[in-house]
Amino acid sequence: MRVAVAGLGFMGSTHIRALQSIPDAELVAVCSSDEKKLAGDLSAVQGNLGGPGERLDFSSVAKYRDLRQLLEDPRVDAVDLCLPTHMHAPVAIQAFEAGKHVLVEKPMALDAASARRMIVEAKKHHRVLMVAQVLRFFPMYQVLQGVLARDSMGTMRSAIFRRRCAAPAWSAWLADPEQSGGGVFDLLIHDVDMCLHLFGAPEAISATGYEALASGIDVIAANLHYPGQRTAIVAGGWHHPKSYPFSMGYTVVSDGGTVEYSSLNIPPALYSADGEREALHMEETDGYRAEIEYFLDCCRRNASPELCKPEDSANAVALTRLMLEARKRNGEKIPCEL
Repeated sequence: MRVAVAGLGFMGSTHIRALQSIPDAELVAVCSSDEKKLAGDLSAVQGNLGGPGERLDFSSVAKYRDLRQLLEDPRVDAVDLCLPTHMHAPVAIQAFEAGKHVLVEKPMALDAASARRMIVEAKKHHRVLMVAQVLRFFPMYQVLQGVLARDSMGTMRSAIFRRRCAAPAWSAWLADPEQSGGGVFDLLIHDVDMCLHLFGAPEAISATGYEALASGIDVIAANLHYPGQRTAIVAGGWHHPKSYPFSMGYTVVSDGGTVEYSSLNIPPALYSADGEREALHMEETDGYRAEIEYFLDCCRRNASPELCKPEDSANAVALTRLMLEARKRNGEKIPCEL
């Protein structure tokens, strides 16, 4: 499969490194408005997990400054969109019209209507659309799914998913909610997608929190209310700039035990109802490579990405938007209608 990557920020460079490690994939084109990045100099690129810290060799790769020219390149089978969120829907639709398959970074779009239009257009043009909800391919979240599927675990009673970081200082567009949707929307949509994936849609939601984007703060504690007094909490967001460390993790309580993980040096483990602790074995898998490999396999077969359906990603957009509305109501429980 011949792939083009549009956008050479942190996610674009991360995807390129993963793509170049896949034997039967070929990076044939990149697109950016930044001449240094087009030359392969990504030394200034930063992200929650650090920066690339290296140059990339684009000597045999077509370099575009205009997205339309990239989409017109007949060598490109699929486009990996790592652009600002507000560009996802219009550029993805242009890609489908040009006959390209599309992998698009999360969040899928700024709103559910735009996300669902992307799905309609992909089907209309018989192209594969997948959203890079990479948690589905991260080993520490895959082991959680495997444990919860055990008969001995019974019913989920309480879950907490956390994701926190400093307000990003490397991309001005992230601080503009008209382009990114804001910190909570951009960051916690990972965990919202995981809740929907594991537990389905809640009946209602409530939320509290605080937003002061000029100060680098955008935080939330959202309660997803399920039947039978079951609750999943999605908490975190942007804290003060620069020094606050990135972290992610979960605690899931079920009848059969509690599963816990934190990126702050707490590996996944099951604390079972009988008092035993079971360390959960994780495959040494690069989640970014795994998601791209899966996407490309779907493209070859022109098959729907059943492991990461775009309909699920559109629902994650809808639910995260609803969480932000619930935050404005400061704890009031509101129906969840996706």
